Amino acid sequence: MPQVFNQIEKGRYLDSVALMRVSRRLEALPGVQTAALMIGTPSNKALLSEAGLLAAEGEQATANDLVIALRAQDESVGRSAVNFALNALSEKDKTSSETFPHVRSLAGALELLAQANLALISVPGDYAAREARRALERGLHVMLFSDNMPLEAEVALKHLARDKGLLMMGPDCGTALIAGTPIAFANAVPRGDIGIVSASGTGLQEVSSLIARMGGGVSHGIGVGGRDLDERVGALATLAALEALERDAATRSIVLISKPPAAAVAARVLESLSKCTKPTIACFLGSSEPGLARTLTEAAELAMGKKLPALEYESLPKAKGFVRGLYCGGSLCAEAELIFRTAGLAVGAGRHDFVDLGDDQYTRGRPHPMLAPEIRNDHVREALRAPEVAAILLDVVIGYGAHADPAGVLAGVLAAELGSMGSTRPAIIASVTGTEQDPQVWSRQVAKLRKASVTVAASNAQAAELAATLVA
Repeated sequence: MPQVFNQIEKGRYLDSVALMRVSRRLEALPGVQTAALMIGTPSNKALLSEAGLLAAEGEQATANDLVIALRAQDESVGRSAVNFALNALSEKDKTSSETFPHVRSLAGALELLAQANLALISVPGDYAAREARRALERGLHVMLFSDNMPLEAEVALKHLARDKGLLMMGPDCGTALIAGTPIAFANAVPRGDIGIVSASGTGLQEVSSLIARMGGGVSHGIGVGGRDLDERVGALATLAALEALERDAATRSIVLISKPPAAAVAARVLESLSKCTKPTIACFLGSSEPGLARTLTEAAELAMGKKLPALEYESLPKAKGFVRGLYCGGSLCAEAELIFRTAGLAVGAGRHDFVDLGDDQYTRGRPHPMLAPEIRNDHVREALRAPEVAAILLDVVIGYGAHADPAGVLAGVLAAELGSMGSTRPAIIASVTGTEQDPQVWSRQVAKLRKASVTVAASNAQAAELAATLVA
């Protein structure tokens, strides 16, 4: 009978991305049903409890402890898996200690790197505001990877950053390209003269990758966090980022990417863009306003002054039924859904349906699907077997921080399912967000998908538009 196991490591902290990677390795072990490694903050323990992964031992963890939590088929498998996790964590610690110096405070870090001007912060949300304030007060720009920060704390930090002439990227900022350096979930993009400001991580990844594949480059890609264009925040980081790119000598043109913000915030941002002396492109996804890019692809094309070449593929027949979008990237999911709505297609339960598998409800106690694309496998199997599904729409996101072979994971589940389905099956359409220089190599990922009977489009928008034409 399945059992839940918790192991508490007192006084131990590791970066959330490192913990997600160990979680993924645990879930790949035979007999382990699900696993998560989290710092023992109250909010994290609540997530473990909701996921059915919190045992009595785990309830005793404090915010200074690491919780190893897993559900296994029996006690022998569970104990063995816990030991595997401890060894994996030791391997990570050993590798890090051999590569980078370690310090225990911001002050200690600045003693080693006195010339540093940016702090990347990835600590539990309960402590993130305090650490971000310390960094800003020391004159550092901040990229805040942490999430779960109260809105009022975000607003206060962004006002402090503005007063000090600094950038406050985030919270929940997962992507940046600063002076040619990719940070967190980002792609290998050449240095160039196009500056990007983005409220979303995968939106920035898609546009920067398309620019790279069209022969261009990025001066800076500044993420601002998903709530920055909320009316309560008022685009404080967005406006600061636009001003920074306006002053930057290496930036020739500026691209702004966001979901449609509140009208008052949109007006404020567009007014700021209108005052720029450099060419600007604004993309509010799905917007019908004249002069605005409607899709991420269109934003990249306008920045480059050319069209993105379409990839060749065999024509697909018209189909009756619905499209199911199963996405790892939230902005890519939103873009596809907006494309369907713009085409006049009904979206929602029992209709064309788009699922962001990176949303909290799917990742509680589990790694993000960009790290662990196996999370999508069951959803793909279900969609393939559903008679009402005419096409399945997918994204594959590569780059630094992402899974080493997401196309291979998807190809594996398709091979297992399609072999027994015959010709009566949904069309499978996908795109790959990334570049040829990424560790996973864009063309290799495309080739693996094609070999698995997936129709691959040149961009997420082109994939969504193709799917829409099949069922329109």
